[in-house]
Amino acid sequence: MDQPTVGILHPGSMGAAVAACAATNAASIVWCEAGRSPASAARAAQFGLTSVATLSELADRSDIVISLCPPVAAEDVARDVAALGFTGVYVEANAISPERAQRIAALLAPDATVVDGGVVGSPPLGGKTPTLYLSGPADATERIEALFASTAVRTAVLGTEVGKASALKLAYASFQKTSRVLVALAIGMAREHGVDQELIEVASRRTDSYLSEPQYVAKTAARAWRWGPELEEAADALVAAGLPPEMLRAAAATLARWNDAKDAHELTLTDALDRLAQP
Repeated sequence: MDQPTVGILHPGSMGAAVAACAATNAASIVWCEAGRSPASAARAAQFGLTSVATLSELADRSDIVISLCPPVAAEDVARDVAALGFTGVYVEANAISPERAQRIAALLAPDATVVDGGVVGSPPLGGKTPTLYLSGPADATERIEALFASTAVRTAVLGTEVGKASALKLAYASFQKTSRVLVALAIGMAREHGVDQELIEVASRRTDSYLSEPQYVAKTAARAWRWGPELEEAADALVAAGLPPEMLRAAAATLARWNDAKDAHELTLTDALDRLAQP
């Protein structure tokens, strides 16, 4: 099969790194510069992505489009691509509920083929190897597996039903991200009483305890603007499954207190806890 041209929407920290891996087996990787920030342009340049002026040009040139954007924008992004009559493979790789993934598949049908995707793990940089879980029509998932063959992005196909990959991603995110929020609350409470170091020492005696990793609280704060919407999506998935969503909605509300710390890489544990304590 000829190497495809791949469009990435959009080159954020995950999207740019994933796109760079896809470049190994693609003719070219294109991104749309319209409406994107200087930071996005810098990442795209860093990873060698080719800029196009309009979304229409991206859709016309691309055989495969990968959507990796904030969850709240996923449907709008898909709607914009659908309006252009895109006829290739659309990889919906955002952290959204299975129901939203199915709505997006309906938006793009019948012209395009939608593959449901979910990335579990950190961006594929510095030796990290995230897994892109896939579900959807077999011929389309095979094309995505080929696109990432022998790269730092592993792939795993979960079946042909759109929604399965999204369900797995949200199930994992609901545990992992809520656990990080609980760490921040526990350490914040202990700090108020001057026993935060003792709490961390207790936790360090146990294996695989997030409480023994207080340095991650600052990273959680910097990512809160993305994690909160993911947990809201996971809460919607719980409702659809007949399960109580309140714990995840509470975690999302806690994360919202850190929204002004967006991508603040120099944030310290003290800074993060101070921001969390502010109403």
